[in-house]
Amino acid sequence: MIIATPDHWHVTPAIMAARAGKDVICEKPLTLTVDEGKILCKVIKQTGRIFQTASENRSIDTYIRLCELVRNGRVGQLNNIIVSLPSGNETRGDNFEDRQPQPVPEGFNYEMWLGQAPLAPYCPARCHGSFRWNLDYSGGRLTDWGAHMIDLAQWGNDTEHTGPVEVEGQGVFPPREELFNTAGEFNLHYRYANGVTMNVVSRGPGIRFEGTDGWIGFTDWRGPLEASNPDILESKIGDDEIHLYRPGEIVDRTDTQKGGEHRNFLDCVKSRKPCYAPVEVGHRTITIAHIGNIAMLLGRKLKWDPQAESFTGDDQANQMLSRPQREPWTVANIDAWVSDKA
Repeated sequence: MIIATPDHWHVTPAIMAARAGKDVICEKPLTLTVDEGKILCKVIKQTGRIFQTASENRSIDTYIRLCELVRNGRVGQLNNIIVSLPSGNETRGDNFEDRQPQPVPEGFNYEMWLGQAPLAPYCPARCHGSFRWNLDYSGGRLTDWGAHMIDLAQWGNDTEHTGPVEVEGQGVFPPREELFNTAGEFNLHYRYANGVTMNVVSRGPGIRFEGTDGWIGFTDWRGPLEASNPDILESKIGDDEIHLYRPGEIVDRTDTQKGGEHRNFLDCVKSRKPCYAPVEVGHRTITIAHIGNIAMLLGRKLKWDPQAESFTGDDQANQMLSRPQREPWTVANIDAWVSDKA
């Protein structure tokens, strides 16, 4: 089953599909909240279904090599990661008329489109093309682009099954009552248990791994690799060194039509081997974006326990790991309904 719905409609159909015995490929960002991701991971484990988080980065040879060079110590001991994401909200939906309440178009089940989200009047800018800039349906640039770039940071840092232990930062949020109310600018700082720090900042796509012996990274979407020393880029990965997951057909960074996440998913459906971005990996990646949004909204440093997947000593922050869900579209209700019918 392919899930390419708006972000707030990812987890519910994924659970329903898994309970019905279907393998699932789901678009990024994987979840709307951290607790949704925890439930989804549990269901996929229980059902034994193949799951792919749909992001092409792990099939792009340049990015695989980037993470292999970092994991094999070509920049020395990794100290810091700079993850750079685009700033602002998309201009789609900026037309004044598109923001005004209007009759629901014929044939559009707007009630179902809203799903778990709060009731709100229909307007074109609320829906397809610009839903990601409203906190009821997504998390803005941080979850949209962060699903790509933070994933690479996790992979290079060898933390794709865990996460940071601390987060703080500032963000510029429009008023909550505005239609587009996600943070257009942000500057977040994370710290991992292994001592690595990570700065996620809004200034255009790119990533840079900094270590004791230099740095390596790229600027812009699928830009060529750059490094502090050309020797880093020319380094060979030995047979006895770390080799990361490579799908059967590697995608050149300038051409994503040769396979990517979809080909890898189909191959794994046949082989029953894990995909290159299974549910736990997708969940852990987007969790970092979610806790970043929470830290910015609360305006304070937060301690994160990646094993318990909760904040330490902060009840208010922990309440934000989930959101009220409008009946009957709750994950719990639909999960129970499908279980009863199985």
